[in-house]
Amino acid sequence: MKVIVTGATGMVGKGVLLECLDHEAISEVLVIGRNPVGTTHPKLNEQLHQDFTDFSNLKKALADYDACYFCLGISAAGLSEEQYRKITYDYTMALAEVLYQNNPAMTFIYVSGQGTDSAEKSGMMWARVKGKTENDLLGIGFGQAFMFRPGFIIPLRGIKSRTKAYQFMYDYFMWLVRAVKAIAPNSVVNTTQLGLAMIQATLDGYEKNIISAKDVIILAERQLAKS
Repeated sequence: MKVIVTGATGMVGKGVLLECLDHEAISEVLVIGRNPVGTTHPKLNEQLHQDFTDFSNLKKALADYDACYFCLGISAAGLSEEQYRKITYDYTMALAEVLYQNNPAMTFIYVSGQGTDSAEKSGMMWARVKGKTENDLLGIGFGQAFMFRPGFIIPLRGIKSRTKAYQFMYDYFMWLVRAVKAIAPNSVVNTTQLGLAMIQATLDGYEKNIISAKDVIILAERQLAKS
């Protein structure tokens, strides 16, 4: 299986990338990004690309892939709706449309967020934009499409968050995260579980298109049971 990963320099994308590189069912991982990921591996190929609103010039390079794990994302803090929509919606759909032209049967997995509004009517701008992104991805017609809404994520394997506020919390308040996980175990996932869950959903499918934190845990456990 050959997969594409975006956002691999970020916390979630890096975690997914590492799991893909380790997995025996995956023969190649293509990372698309503006900057190198700083990792070398026999399975890893990198495609540096600057304009995420247009992937048409990469159409041939993106052929013959079985899945795309779209982990690129940004906080809405300090952004206008137009700015946030460009990064969250326009970038995602630009790549998805090219990939669908290449291989309609492929699996497309999008990392969304807990609280996303599928009705696109929320008073929270980010929830509306992510809701539209999810809806339009599901409407493209991919063989499989899954919208991951993981909630709180714990980075493992030495991964750091590029968002300073998040990393501060991980550095100084991880005890609180662990306390939340102890009380509500299905509300917190880690980067390893996210990667395993994506691989499992690609290989064997899942009964839902909207993937909650609990679903991530279930999928990851199914994958671990196979190893």
